[in-house]
Amino acid sequence: MSVSENNEKLVKFTAKKFENGEINNDGLVQQIELCFSYLNLVTIPEYAKIHNMSYNGVKNNRKIIIIGGVKFVIDNN
Repeated sequence: MSVSENNEKLVKFTAKKFENGEINNDGLVQQIELCFSYLNLVTIPEYAKIHNMSYNGVKNNRKIIIIGGVKFVIDNN
C-alpha cells in the first residue's frame, strides 16, 4: 500500500471515529499537537526569530503551509 493510500485511510479513520463519537474534540486536539511536533510546525515570525532570519527570508526559502488561515513553516528534516 502506498503512502498516499495510507494517508487517505488515516483521514477516513479519524473522520469516522469523530463522527461516531469515539474521538472527541480533546482527542482531535491531541492529534493536532502530535502532528505539530512531528512536523516541527511554527509560524513564520516564530521561525524567523528562532533562526535569526527575516520574515521574507523564511517565506521565500522554507516550506510554508497554511492551516486555518495561518502560515506555518515545516522544519522536520
